[in-house]
Amino acid sequence: MHKTRKGIDKMNARTDLALESAENHISNGIEKRERGEVFSITEIIIADDKSGEPIGKRKGRYVTLEGRSFGMFSTDFREMCKEFADELSGFLTSGTVLVAGLGNSSITPDALGPMTASKVLATRHLRQEYSDEAEFLSDLRPVSVISGGVLGQTGIETAELIKAAAQKVEPECIIAVDALACRSIERLGRTIQLSDSGISPGSGVQNSRKELSKSTLGVPVIAVGVPTVVDMHTIADELTGSRTPEKLPNMMVAPRDVDRLMQRASSVISAGINMALQPQLSFEEIEDIMW
Repeated sequence: MHKTRKGIDKMNARTDLALESAENHISNGIEKRERGEVFSITEIIIADDKSGEPIGKRKGRYVTLEGRSFGMFSTDFREMCKEFADELSGFLTSGTVLVAGLGNSSITPDALGPMTASKVLATRHLRQEYSDEAEFLSDLRPVSVISGGVLGQTGIETAELIKAAAQKVEPECIIAVDALACRSIERLGRTIQLSDSGISPGSGVQNSRKELSKSTLGVPVIAVGVPTVVDMHTIADELTGSRTPEKLPNMMVAPRDVDRLMQRASSVISAGINMALQPQLSFEEIEDIMW
């Protein structure tokens, strides 16, 4: 196993980011590509599940976009949204899409999914009800949006809720947005991960539920996440250079300005989703719809 310069075993550090898990573990079956303009983009391609076992990841593509910070008033905001939209487009299939905002809107570090879903343009009903009155509506991709809360709020597993919605809507793919955990404090709120390997709701706050994936839902699941928390043991390990005893209590830690972080991250992701799903709309039109 890889050791850091201070001797910490990074493979045991808590992270949902394939980029962090794969550090210094690129080998046969795991490929790394880099690109990007506004973002620094790293793509990890895992050929099969066996190749991904050493880093705890399944077969699939994992694209990580790292930026300085997200922000609606940043001079790079439009470019960030476009670059994210371009990367997301590479995962999309044609046809109807279901966007699922995962997480708990009452807990700020876990509210990325609901906050993003609230800004995504739902068009399935528009096409069905108003296409005769407005011809341009027939050009919109059918999009449905769901944000049903968490098990503790509804008594229903998120996977069960989304599966029921998918059976009714019959999407060609599902975009699931959720909060993640990372190892590096510098990546908190500044990183977006895209993958086609599915997602386990609540994994970012160590409360993993039934997975959402093609094997469980029958259609491709594109997972989109931003790290909003890091666990205390990982922070202590990085600061001290020694392994924190497992017997000591642990907790998930969010940055002080997590509320602003969530607003910014959800704005970039929702704008990017709208741009990728409705490319015929201009950025200004999407802005008007969202805000």
